[in-house]
Amino acid sequence: MPIKKNMWEQGSLVGKRVYLRPFSKNDLPYVQKWSNDSEIRRLTGEVAPMSRNEAEKFYRQLSTDKNRAWFVIVLKRGNRVIGEAGLLRMFRPWRCTDMSIIIGEKDVWEKGYGTEAGHLLLNYAFERLGFHRVAVGVVGFNERALRFWEGLGFKKEGVQRDGYYCDNKHSDFVMMSILEDEFKTLYKAH
Repeated sequence: MPIKKNMWEQGSLVGKRVYLRPFSKNDLPYVQKWSNDSEIRRLTGEVAPMSRNEAEKFYRQLSTDKNRAWFVIVLKRGNRVIGEAGLLRMFRPWRCTDMSIIIGEKDVWEKGYGTEAGHLLLNYAFERLGFHRVAVGVVGFNERALRFWEGLGFKKEGVQRDGYYCDNKHSDFVMMSILEDEFKTLYKAH
């Protein structure tokens, strides 16, 4: 029997408590708000706040970039947008891509929504798009993010020593990845 989908599920990646729906122009105020939060910028490696014009430019680039799949993370209960997630630098000839997840609404940090979004996005990358490797770069002092990515199955593969500069200090930038066989092994158990 086919699964009946709610209207908001069309084109979305649907989990138990969150869904990832394709990014739209109406989502720009969220991204601009999060990029203007100095704590979020510091933890994610962003270097400057985003103006309205820069947000518009970001959307124009996003809507024409065939090497990027971008979503907003939405709570099923109340349809509240809480973050953004996506695949970028998708290089299909090598079957490799990078991944990003940002939970921008701080009141929902540490509730497992990022983990659920990560599972949905990894499944999309490996099972639907056929990638072999998904990578991420993490600010070295962001211990919570390092634990998060390791919890999703990512492994540290290298360090860009003093590769990030913030608050008048250098910090390492940690490169991590997960391969399709690691994903399949790990997520068969779940």
